[in-house]
Amino acid sequence: MVRNRVAGLSASTELQGTPRIIVDAFGGDHGPGPVVEGCVAAAREGHTVILVGHEDVVRAELSKYPDATSLAIEVIDATEVIGMDDHAAQAVRAKRGASMNVAMRALKDGRGDAVFSAGNSGAVMASALFTLGRLDGVRRPAIAAVVPLLTGRVVIVDAGANADCDADNLIQFAYMGSMYVERMFGVARPRVGLISNGEEPSKGNALVLATHPRLAESSLNFVGNIEGRELAAGHCDVAVCDGFTGNVVLKLAEGVSKLCFDLVRTAIRSRFHYKLAGAVLRPGLVKAGKVLDYAEYGGAPLVGVQGNVFIGHGSSKARAISSGVRTASVAVKANLIPSMQSAVVASGVAR
Repeated sequence: MVRNRVAGLSASTELQGTPRIIVDAFGGDHGPGPVVEGCVAAAREGHTVILVGHEDVVRAELSKYPDATSLAIEVIDATEVIGMDDHAAQAVRAKRGASMNVAMRALKDGRGDAVFSAGNSGAVMASALFTLGRLDGVRRPAIAAVVPLLTGRVVIVDAGANADCDADNLIQFAYMGSMYVERMFGVARPRVGLISNGEEPSKGNALVLATHPRLAESSLNFVGNIEGRELAAGHCDVAVCDGFTGNVVLKLAEGVSKLCFDLVRTAIRSRFHYKLAGAVLRPGLVKAGKVLDYAEYGGAPLVGVQGNVFIGHGSSKARAISSGVRTASVAVKANLIPSMQSAVVASGVAR
């Protein structure tokens, strides 16, 4: 049954035991269609989804799926939308009825357990800060983005929330990133690396030079400076940097991954005998493509805020949306927020 709203205690009791993931139906480059499609796919797997957006539009999209009425999907009406080109803080303040803001208020009011949005990432961060606030002691929240590797994954933190940082920020990012990997992926004592232009402790800019000795003296499993090639080789589980560097690294990784597959595809099509070889290699290439596809993880958490908030890629299609719902659900079950608060305390950095 597609319900209209989550009604306080009765709805909470009804849905007890299954995380309720609030999804910004109008976040992303492609409109509500792929978002609703991805949420329906997630609901078919047993997840509970609360879609937030223009109710008539959302219901029209849901009507395309005959089984939607039997799934745990709810709709909360929101009359406005924050666009990808809107000024983040201004739009969040001006558009109180935007789907993103309504989703955050629903989370704060306990009507759901996590928020997922593939919308304007700056606006998601601003909305979360204005509505939910920071965990005690957190100086700045950060985006912890998963970069898939052939040997597993590396989490980059910060991946874009803070262009300018100081050493205190990076220390907190390291502790929160380490806790995220531990709780979400079951890695005991995650290896923490500091992104730099050389392995030696003497290499790096002023920020790296100020941060390195403090990480070396911390209780974290610090493995030293990490260069770009070591990052791709899986030499650490958590890669710490400022948000400017992290966002460049993240988008470069996405671009290089796509380039590699485009090169292989072009080469295979260039000769008949290459096409024959390509037919043999296709299952392996498809498997590798899935491993390296950001859509497998769906969303990156905004760590350091008072709630489970996940930010999806603006170009997310249905598969990325459903993966984002799954990731958010795992975070709720992992009791991530209390663990993050403990990590902030362990960092020894005060706000």
